[in-house]
Amino acid sequence: MTTTLRPTEPLQRAADGTRSRHYRVCVNSRPVGELHLGTSRDLGDTVAVIHKLCVDGPDRRRGRGTVAALAAEEVARGWGCRVMEAAVAGEAEAGTGLAAALGYALRNRTMTKPLGDSPPGLPAGSRARPMTPEEFTGWQAYEREHYARTWMERGVPEADAHAKARRDHELLLPQGLDTEGMLFSVLEHEGERVGILWLALREDGAFVFDVEADAAHRGRGHGRTLMLLAEAQAIAAGRPLVGLNVFAGNTPAERLYESLGYRTTRASYSKPLL
Repeated sequence: MTTTLRPTEPLQRAADGTRSRHYRVCVNSRPVGELHLGTSRDLGDTVAVIHKLCVDGPDRRRGRGTVAALAAEEVARGWGCRVMEAAVAGEAEAGTGLAAALGYALRNRTMTKPLGDSPPGLPAGSRARPMTPEEFTGWQAYEREHYARTWMERGVPEADAHAKARRDHELLLPQGLDTEGMLFSVLEHEGERVGILWLALREDGAFVFDVEADAAHRGRGHGRTLMLLAEAQAIAAGRPLVGLNVFAGNTPAERLYESLGYRTTRASYSKPLL
């Protein structure tokens, strides 16, 4: 039996330049699932994204998804893409197994934690204060460069990585420090600055965009304190959960978040198209 992809629409072009197309996954002309393939809004037209791949229940565990994903890679090569991306909800065994079998590497994880009603207290000697405009200017220059380099380390071309960093900051912080719903805090311990926190307040929760202990104060538990601060601020703002992103390979951060009760809700994978 032969598994193929059959387009269900013409190739779509969005206003932002991205491409996409929906397909039926077929076995000998019999529909058994669907696939939605596109290019990345964030990383450019050379990065393809499997937005959706599902196989109907009776046809699962027969290799249909594997063949459909390989066929999608061929389509992406035809589009001129150099990288393929896919995401798996939570830690679903079928999705993670398929990604591993096809040579995809884990790039980053989204993790979340439900919150209670009582904000956690900070350790003795630790206090938070708002970031000053002068501190924000220095932090933003550093953070934008650091963010771009994080993507470059994962294979994104330098120009694309810097463009993404610039675009993301412009989108998220149109009014800079005064952008509505954005909280920028400095953590002090015994009167000395030890780290920073950038927390976004959204309708359905809060999201940690940046949390970092200053280099001279790492390994002393301040990262944990910053996360407790994020939870306290989220609870004070009436948000029921807090989320964050962690790149694969950042083992200390992954262990910290897991120890605090954060669980993976989305795992993102990537693969070079040779």
